[in-house]
Order: sequence, then structure tokens, then C-alpha cells
Amino acid sequence: MPYLYQILIYNGIKMNKIIKNTLIITLSFLLLASILIFLILWTFSNKIPDYKFLKNYKPPVSSKVYSGKGDLVADFSTEKRIFIPYNSIPKNVIDSFLSAEDKNFFSHPGVDAKGVVRAFINNISNVMSSRRLEGASTITQQVAKNFLLTNEVSINRKIKEAILALRIERALSKERILELYLNQIYLGSGAYGVAAASAVYFDKSIKDLDYSESALLAALPKAPSKYNPYRDIKLAKFRRNLVLKNLLDNNYISNQEYNQIKDKNIQLKKTKKIFLEDAQYYIEDVRKSIIEKFTYEKVYKQGFNINTPINLELQKLATASLRKGLENYDKRKGWRGVLTNKNYNNNWTENLKKYELERSIGWKIAIIRKIKKFSISIETSNKDLGVIEYSDISWTKKEFDELFVKGDLIYVKKIKDNKYSLKQLPEINGGIVVMDPYTGRVMALSGGFSFRDSEFNRATQALRQPGSAFKPFVYALALENNYTPTSLVLDAPLVLD
Repeated sequence: MPYLYQILIYNGIKMNKIIKNTLIITLSFLLLASILIFLILWTFSNKIPDYKFLKNYKPPVSSKVYSGKGDLVADFSTEKRIFIPYNSIPKNVIDSFLSAEDKNFFSHPGVDAKGVVRAFINNISNVMSSRRLEGASTITQQVAKNFLLTNEVSINRKIKEAILALRIERALSKERILELYLNQIYLGSGAYGVAAASAVYFDKSIKDLDYSESALLAALPKAPSKYNPYRDIKLAKFRRNLVLKNLLDNNYISNQEYNQIKDKNIQLKKTKKIFLEDAQYYIEDVRKSIIEKFTYEKVYKQGFNINTPINLELQKLATASLRKGLENYDKRKGWRGVLTNKNYNNNWTENLKKYELERSIGWKIAIIRKIKKFSISIETSNKDLGVIEYSDISWTKKEFDELFVKGDLIYVKKIKDNKYSLKQLPEINGGIVVMDPYTGRVMALSGGFSFRDSEFNRATQALRQPGSAFKPFVYALALENNYTPTSLVLDAPLVLD
């Protein structure tokens, strides 16, 4: 019995030593880990950029140009963005982005520990199966990356991102962080921020979006190009439905709503083109004038509203009138030749960009397929077939076989059905200005036949002809003698004896 007692005492002492040693090793390891973490944080804390400007940060907003009637005709921007404050962002949009990107946003301190652990566990299997690694970035971390860091994939960036996220959370409210994120994030098709994306994909105000539409927008940050509905509608719908499932799991929508929405097709609607082709000379002159006055940085980033007197109907008429006059004059000088010659095959439509003109001109590029005595067969760049008849080329004063060979590229304009008219880009050019004589407002302006062909503005940049140089002196004398711009002057012959 005493021997057994001695053995128990010995084993008890041995056990205590093991426990003691284990505790010492554990504490030492924790101490070393703490020191290591402290050193890492201290090292990176001195290298991270200043984040305090985010308190008053205003993202770049496009400047918009309006016509005399208030129509939007152009915008000047480096990033297509419409800034919208947090209080004006609908609940369904916020719910969708939180479900897609960071469901614990309002509860974590900037870094989601649960998400990091989950991503770490999942990435073990991802590495083994050679799949893409899963991230665990919170919305705050994405704000830190988008505003202050690069897209570099490295441990260094992730550490800086985490430190910045923790500091941003202490400096800004959750609402401000989410406001920055939803206005800054790129959502494909040139749209930055949820308000611009709503206009680009649905031609709607953000306040009119339903859960199906807001879920599609929330599906885009992961890979804006890959999930762009204009590029792949099926893949976009698949990703949207994943966001809808997250909305259901997070109790933002009911099971009934989920079942109704998930099978709903994506209905896209592009915004009307705000840049009127016929007004490009006018808009470019406005742009240069505003930049000269306020600088490029302000015009392209501070969101000016630029009101102009342009009348869009008069602009169309003025441009059409100028083009018709130049074309008619040019026809009287005869035919100058084709654009180029290509072998007639399925690839003939490649590399035609340099010949393209404004759609408002209504011309197509066509290749000659067959030449007959009284007509030629053509194929347009969009694969329509047609003919040009002999009566249409009378102005050239030549026969078809004198003008063309098979494979020649020409401009044509559709007359009706499969009948086309032969066109050529005028060698002569000109300008036109339409002004209100009572106010001096420029209602319409065009500086040439085609802005794509030549951006030189002959209405404002060209030097006056000698014959017009004396006119200001005559007009000035008339104004001094009580004439006005609306005075009628008899233009009958005048004889002085």
C-alpha cells in the first residue's frame, strides 16, 4: 500500500510538471504571436495612406449639357456617375448589396472574423481542387481598397486593407461608408455607382427599382464584365438568382416573393443616347469654352449643369441643310472614285471603321458584287443586298463599267426596298450658324459635313474669306445709323449720278 501511494504521488508530480510545461509553452507561443502581430501592425501602420479625407470626399460627377428646352444632350465625364446620398438610396438596393457582398456589415468592426475563418476553410479545398480562392473582404475593406490601395493580389495589401478598414470604421459612420461604396463601385457598361447603373441597365431612377433589378445590380461588383447582362443574359440571371437566394436566407424577402422573382426574365432598357450626333460641333465648342473658363478637372469631376440655347429641331434642320448643299455642289464637280477595293468574301466588312460616318447621315458602306450595263448589284456592311440603277448615276456622266470594278467599296443610301443611291463624301466643306437676331443666342451650329471625318469647326475656327472681311465695318456703320439686325434693306440696283 505505501508503495502504491508513492507511485500515485510520483505520477501526480509528473502530471503537474506536464501541465506546467504545457502552460508555459502555450503562454510563450501566445506572447510571441502577440509580439509578432504587434510588430506587423506597427510596421504596416506607418505605411498606409491617409484615410481622413473620406469624411468630406465627393466622388467625380459628370457635367451635363442641356438644350434651350431642358433636354439632356451631352455629358462630360471621366466616370459615368450620378451621386446619390445614403438617405435617398432605397431599402431594397441596400438589402441586395448587403446580401451579395457583406451581410454582417452593420455588426462587424470593419473586418469580419467569421468570414475570414469561413474563407480560410473553404480555400483549403479550393487549393486542392485548383479552383479560384475565395475572398473575405467586407464592404469597408472594399472601400479601403477602391479609394486608397491598388488591386494588387498580395498579403501586404490584405494586411493594409484590414488595418485601414478598422480605422475607417472608427472615423466614419456605417451609413457614410455604405454611401461611399454604393456611389464609387464600378458596375460595368461604363457605369460607376448604383444610380448611374440603374439608368444604364433599366433607364430608371434608382427609386423605381424592384428587388429583381436591384439584385442584378448587386450581382455585378464580383465581376462586372463577366456578369454584364448585355454580354451574357443567362449568366447574369444565374448570378442575380444567387443574390435573390441570399436575400431570402437573410429574411429580406419572403419565400413567396423569391419564387415569384427568381423565374422573372431580366428586362433591360438602354438610356436614350444623350449625345446628339448632329450637334457634335456645337457641343465640342461648348466643351472647349467651359474647360477654358473652369479647367478640365472641374468640368469633368464637379458635376456642372450647363445650359445652352441649342434647339435640337433647328440643329437637325441646319445640319441636314448644310449637308444637302455641300453634296449637291460636290455632285456638279463629278465622280472622284471609290473608297478602296477588296476581294469579295465573308471578311470584306473587316477594318471599315475609318470609313464610318454618323448614323444621321444615313449612308452605308457597300461592296460591288456584279456589274451590268444598266445596274450594279451591291451588298451593304450589314449584309443587305440591293441594286443601283443607271438613272441614279447620271450626274457622273459615265457608264457603270467606267466607274467600277467588282470588289470596289462605295457609300450608298437606301431609297426604297432594295434600291440604293450612289454617294461620295464631298471634297468641299462648310459651316452654318443659326442665331436669334433679337437675343444673339446661337440656336444651331454645324462646322462641317461630318464630325467623324473632320473635327475642324468651319463655323468657329476657320478664318473668314477676304470678301467677308469688310462686312463688320459696313454693319458697324449701319448700327451707328439706327439700323438693327432685323432692318429690311431694298436690294434693288442703285445708280448714283
